[in-house]
Amino acid sequence: MQETLADSVVVLDFETTGLSPHYGDRAIEIGAVLLEHGEVVDRFQKLMNPGFRISRFIERYTGISNGMLKGQPCCEEVMADFSEFIAGRNIVAHNASFDRRFLDFELKRAKRAYEGACCCSLLVSRRIYQDSPNHRLQTLVAHAGIPETGTFHRALADAEMTAQLWMSMIGCIRRQYGIPAITFEQLRELSTIDKLYTHRYLTSLAEER
Repeated sequence: MQETLADSVVVLDFETTGLSPHYGDRAIEIGAVLLEHGEVVDRFQKLMNPGFRISRFIERYTGISNGMLKGQPCCEEVMADFSEFIAGRNIVAHNASFDRRFLDFELKRAKRAYEGACCCSLLVSRRIYQDSPNHRLQTLVAHAGIPETGTFHRALADAEMTAQLWMSMIGCIRRQYGIPAITFEQLRELSTIDKLYTHRYLTSLAEER
């Protein structure tokens, strides 16, 4: 995929019946926002019926009830639509390994594929907000002074707040290091280095300008 700026991505979030599709878990909601040059220009949100009743724990955790899922389209139908939303885009998610497992699994069942790259905002936050008490989304939103745009653990609200967190971290880098244009690949690389070398890495990017 062609190199793109970090502020032009799809930020997504899944709500699911459990921790992994390898244990039989399925997606029950997908929420995503499309960022173009740091501005939200489109949104995607749909509930989906996994084909079985969800547990009371998941109902309480997400606020999504079995009644809400009754009559909703199946996962395959929703994910076929979502594959068009993310086509040609890089994606961002908070704790992305979780969301990527469900994205790949549900797209495969829908006979769709995704060829873009993925970056984890949680891993980036460990480098940028090293003084945060922890790096859960709710904690980071409060730490960064980001306004809450909805209920945590609902997919679109989490995606929107993750997008704001993503832009907040890009803003921190721009201000501190004077780097006006940060690429998606640079943030992916940042997410993989030891957090002790964050300043060295970002300084090197600034010196390359």
